[in-house]
Amino acid sequence: MKRYGLPILLVVIVAFFIYRMFSDKDNPGKEHNRTPLELASNTRPFNQSYNELLNSYYTLKDALVKSDTAEANASSLSLGEAAGQLKVDDISGDTSGTIKETVRYYMEALKTSANTVLAGEDLEAKRKEFEVITDAVWSLTRIVRYDGQKIYYQYCPMAFDNKGAYWLSDKPEIVNPYFGSKMLNCGEIADSLDYSMK
Repeated sequence: MKRYGLPILLVVIVAFFIYRMFSDKDNPGKEHNRTPLELASNTRPFNQSYNELLNSYYTLKDALVKSDTAEANASSLSLGEAAGQLKVDDISGDTSGTIKETVRYYMEALKTSANTVLAGEDLEAKRKEFEVITDAVWSLTRIVRYDGQKIYYQYCPMAFDNKGAYWLSDKPEIVNPYFGSKMLNCGEIADSLDYSMK
């Protein structure tokens, strides 16, 4: 009798887990801790405010492509304002508040970086801070699952003495903000985001 005890116990344990698995499927209203946090579709006010942020970013990028210091300064001011006016409270589906808190952190980081671009003494300093801004906007876009338009994540391997750097674009064509007219088309599409296609 003892030699059959272990196999019977194993069968009972396996049967219990199978029962639990199927009973969870039959009870869709039941909440599960193992389900990852996911946002619902973003609200129109949030997307409008995020569009403003992206448009300010793209204007700054275009100013750096043209090597236009004055326009880069003006664009960095707009970017800082857009970051400060992001409609965080209109983010949908964040029941824990974690996403909103993370977005607020990035908003402050973007405002600080925009001021750093403004204070940059030359184009090289502005471009270096633009790399930091790009990282923040790319991360923020993935966190909020922005579903307004496709965003291209582009890369130049030669930027900053071959260290490489990324930037965002609303078009697949490469126009390099790190070299401007010196190497206008140096780069490639590394990735893209399009949450509107979900």
